[in-house]
Amino acid sequence: QVQLVESGGGLVQAGGSLRLSCAASGRAFSNYNMGWFRQPPGKEREFVARISWSGDRTYANSVKGRFTISRDNAKNTVYLQMNSLKPEDTADYYCAAKYWTSTEYRYWGQGTQVTVSS
Repeated sequence: QVQLVESGGGLVQAGGSLRLSCAASGRAFSNYNMGWFRQPPGKEREFVARISWSGDRTYANSVKGRFTISRDNAKNTVYLQMNSLKPEDTADYYCAAKYWTSTEYRYWGQGTQVTVSS
């Protein structure tokens, strides 16, 4: 079982920055692709960013150039650095993990709330 715990959410003004963290259990963290998803109020959950076990990064078009995903395998932690935040970024943010050979994100964190004021 892989357990994920997000932290770092909060309230920021538009144009500000925030860094989210996701701590994962297990000794095989480097074998997992890690992703960040978000669910804005009243909307469906959407993909934000992904970093593979090999370090390949993918971003949603809405966050390209503003968000950066990274990982520290020694600390079993994945990060999401969010810059130039917009009110549209307001959402509950979730991290997720999938084994590199699997096709689904099997493990999910509890989420952390991000609110961006105008």
